[in-house]
Amino acid sequence: MIAGRVWKFGDNINTDLMLPGSLLHAPEEEQMKSVFSSHRPGWLAAMRKGDIIIGGRNYGMGSARPAARSLRNIGIACLVADSINGLFFRSAVNFGFVTLECPGVSSAFSEGDTAEISLEDFTVSNKITGTILKALIIPEQLLNLMCGGGIFPLLEAEGLVTPVRPVRAKEA
Repeated sequence: MIAGRVWKFGDNINTDLMLPGSLLHAPEEEQMKSVFSSHRPGWLAAMRKGDIIIGGRNYGMGSARPAARSLRNIGIACLVADSINGLFFRSAVNFGFVTLECPGVSSAFSEGDTAEISLEDFTVSNKITGTILKALIIPEQLLNLMCGGGIFPLLEAEGLVTPVRPVRAKEA
């Protein structure tokens, strides 16, 4: 079960808003300092580890930059959106960031509500209003990658890449 305070973002949230292009090749620690800095100044200072993002339609549109990694690194516990761009979803799997599609979720939550997400039955609950929605089921192998840290820990375990200590929520 994942539970946390909700931050709402609208439709067509571009990966450039999450990870500005000017920082694409910067160290992860630098990238973490600029998440949503142009879209919602001050948001990064207000969010807390374990918070949840609720998004609208086509969340994560744009490039295949590793914006999902930046959200994971700052401590966002989960992203739930009405629909998710395919490139962003694949990036979320690769970087071990739990991301769910749940039609209607953006209208079921207000900013500051508490969301509770079950990865057992793929339900998304608003603990303030009592609304319960059904998210799209994620295949077990993809869910295991998301919950297990992503593709890199798997490749490290197989000896295919050199282990690297990942940057995690607000360590920098």
